[in-house]
Amino acid sequence: MDDNKEKFYSEFIQRENNFLRAPYNPEIEFYNTIKSGDIERTKELCKEPLVDKEGLGHLSDDKLQNLKYHFVVTTALVARYCIEGGMDLSEAYGLSDYYILKADRCKQPVQITKLHPVMCVDYATHMHELRKNSICSEQIAQCIDYIYDNLHERITVERLAAHVHLDPSYLSRLFKREVGVSISEYIRNKKIETAKNMLIYSESKPVDIAQILAFPSQSYFTEVFKKQIGVSPTEYKKEHFRTLHNDE
Repeated sequence: MDDNKEKFYSEFIQRENNFLRAPYNPEIEFYNTIKSGDIERTKELCKEPLVDKEGLGHLSDDKLQNLKYHFVVTTALVARYCIEGGMDLSEAYGLSDYYILKADRCKQPVQITKLHPVMCVDYATHMHELRKNSICSEQIAQCIDYIYDNLHERITVERLAAHVHLDPSYLSRLFKREVGVSISEYIRNKKIETAKNMLIYSESKPVDIAQILAFPSQSYFTEVFKKQIGVSPTEYKKEHFRTLHNDE
């Protein structure tokens, strides 16, 4: 690799590592989805072939080598996000080495394109199992899955109890004992986490987010958000938007 090509590739990696500076970047959702262990959403986000992704950088005049470089960067970032999500270092890097080696052996671009979703779903599956294994009982694991899959709806203890065929009172006690917080608090925390990401990395307004996440009203969403985060959704969005731009 000549000096110019090496410099270009180095700048690309730096740009990929600093993509959080962009005020809105769909890649954030992509990596966070894998990190959260959302297998079905990961499959959805991987439907667009790697070779067709918008904004794919030109790292090599050779189409196959270009895709290999992008695959390596993506795999490295997926591994990093999963480590942040609790995956063991050796497991994350072991998977990374495995898939990068498989990519290196590919002879055609279509092979890289097919390998990309396999790698992403494999990481998401590992994170999904990691999340479930941290919970003692199968019923609570099912509740966690249900909550993650239905954050856009109003989730009640009764609905969860019916989903796992348990008495609501018993489920509430079991959930608190195993997870450490009440069902309502857990749901509220996950919705606020999602709202924070939407405020920073999407163009959605607080009123839209309140509706998307099934809060009774925007005022209630604002009240809960401010109590938990310390500032209103609007203030949070402005502050992080300003911070992201100041870093550019």
